[in-house]
Amino acid sequence: MSRRCELTGKGVMTGNNVSHANNRTRRRFLPNLQNSSMVSDALGKSVSFRVSTGAIRTVEKSGGIDAYLLSTKDENLSLNATRVKRAIKAALASE
Repeated sequence: MSRRCELTGKGVMTGNNVSHANNRTRRRFLPNLQNSSMVSDALGKSVSFRVSTGAIRTVEKSGGIDAYLLSTKDENLSLNATRVKRAIKAALASE
């Protein structure tokens, strides 16, 4: 399983540990990923994603998972998120 957010695409970054003596050693900055279930109003069920804590806040701010996915480009989403977005569009079109 990759260390990448399914909604924002945030991934691992690299940098340096810098000691007091200014010695530099390479390190990795891992994103804070959480398994999160979000309720979709259009689908009437919950969908689970592996997302960063920043993405959870962004989804809440945008008004829920439905509004967030519909306003986000497909290139930024994972395959799972793109499938859920397609299902949401189909559910909204059938209403």
